[in-house]
Amino acid sequence: MRIEVINTGSELLLGSTLNTHGAWLGQQLMNLGLRVQRLTVVPDGDAIRDALDESLKTSDAVIVTGGLGPTSDDVTREAVAEVLGVELIEDEHALRCVVGFFDRLGKDMTPSNMKQALNPVGADVLPNPHGSAPGVYVPPRLGSSSCAIFLLPGPPHEMHAMYDAEVAPRLKALTDVPEGDGVKMLKFSGVGESRFQDELDTALHGIGGLEVGYCARPGELDLRLIGSEEKRERGGAMAVDAYPEAFINADGRSLEQTVVEALEFGGLTLASAESCTGGMIASRITDVSGSSKVFTHGYVTYADDAKVVMLGVAEDSLGRYGAVSEEVAREMARGALERSGVDIAVSVTGVAGPGGGSADKPVGLVWLGMSVREDGEVKTFAEKRFYPNGRVLFKQLVSQAVLMKVLRYTRERACK
Repeated sequence: MRIEVINTGSELLLGSTLNTHGAWLGQQLMNLGLRVQRLTVVPDGDAIRDALDESLKTSDAVIVTGGLGPTSDDVTREAVAEVLGVELIEDEHALRCVVGFFDRLGKDMTPSNMKQALNPVGADVLPNPHGSAPGVYVPPRLGSSSCAIFLLPGPPHEMHAMYDAEVAPRLKALTDVPEGDGVKMLKFSGVGESRFQDELDTALHGIGGLEVGYCARPGELDLRLIGSEEKRERGGAMAVDAYPEAFINADGRSLEQTVVEALEFGGLTLASAESCTGGMIASRITDVSGSSKVFTHGYVTYADDAKVVMLGVAEDSLGRYGAVSEEVAREMARGALERSGVDIAVSVTGVAGPGGGSADKPVGLVWLGMSVREDGEVKTFAEKRFYPNGRVLFKQLVSQAVLMKVLRYTRERACK
C-alpha cells in the first residue's frame, strides 16, 4: 500500500517547531506492516493544496496533519475539497463534536470555531475528544480521487489518539498486508552498523523473505526486521546470540526504562555519583515513571571539594592522581554506595571539553566506576573509556555507557 504523509505548518519549516509527526506515524505504520513511501512538509496556505494534488496521483492513502484549526491559515479542509472537486458544507456530526468539546470545558465557543464544523461532502467525521478540531476521513473513490485521505489535527496528543482510534482500523481494512507480517525492532548499544554488516548481515539476509535494516543513533543501534513472525524471531535470536552484552530490548522501550525494570525485577536499588555528566544519568533514570522504587540518590559532585564532602573521596587521591582517574572513580562509586545504602552505585569522572585536556588526560577521557553489594561484600571496579565527540555528545555517550553497565550487571546477577 502506497502511503504518503503530509505535515503542514510554516513553523516546521522555520525551525521553531520540531517535526515529530513524521517519525511517529512512520513507526505506527511499520507496526501494521506498512510504510511511508514519501514524507512532505509544507507551509500553511496554498502549498497544502499543491502537495495534495501531487500525492493523490501516486498514493493509495494520504495522511495529512495540521491545518484543521479555526484561524485563517488553517486551510487543509478547503484544500481537500478543492482538489477533489466536492463541496465543503457544515456537517451536523462535526458541529456536535466542536460544541461538545467546549461544553466539556465549560467555555463558550467563538464564532471562528464554526469553521471546524466544515466537512467535504461524502467524507466521514473523525471524533476528537481531546481538542476542538474533528478529523476527516475521505474514503477512496470520493470525488476525483481513488485515494483514501486522512486529515488529523496538529497537536501531538490529539493526533496520536485519533490515529489509534480512527486511522489504524481503517488502514487495516484497506490494506492487503498478509496476516502475521510485521516489524521487530531490536535495540543494541556498543555495537555499530559496520560490525553487523561484517559479522551478521549475510546470515540475516540468508533468512528468505526477511527484510533487514539498521538505524544508528549516538550510542545505540536499532536492528529492523520485517517479515513473518517466525522469520522475525529467527533473525532476532541470531542477533541477540551474536551480541548478548550489547542487547537492550526488542520491544521499543528506552534504555533507561529497561534499566529501571531490570532493577525492579531483581529487587535492587541504584545511586549515581556524577562529575562530567552533571546529573544526566540521574535525569535519564528519573524520566521513567516508577523509578523511585529503585533510584534513591543522585550526587552531582562537579567540584573536587564536592567529591570530598559529599562522597568521602580522599584529598590525597585527588592530589596524587587527579579527579579524572581510576582511583577517584572507584572512591566516588564506593562513597555513593556507602552513603546511600543502595545495592549498586555508579560514578563518572572525565574531561568533557573542549578545554581542560592534557597530554595524559585528553578531552574525551572518562572513567566509569561501579560499586556493588554482593553476598555481604562490597566490590568496586572502574574502566576507562574515550569519547572525543564534543561536550554534549560526550555526556550522552557516557550516560549511555553507564546505563548499559548497570543493565548488564543486573542481568548477570539475575542469572546467578
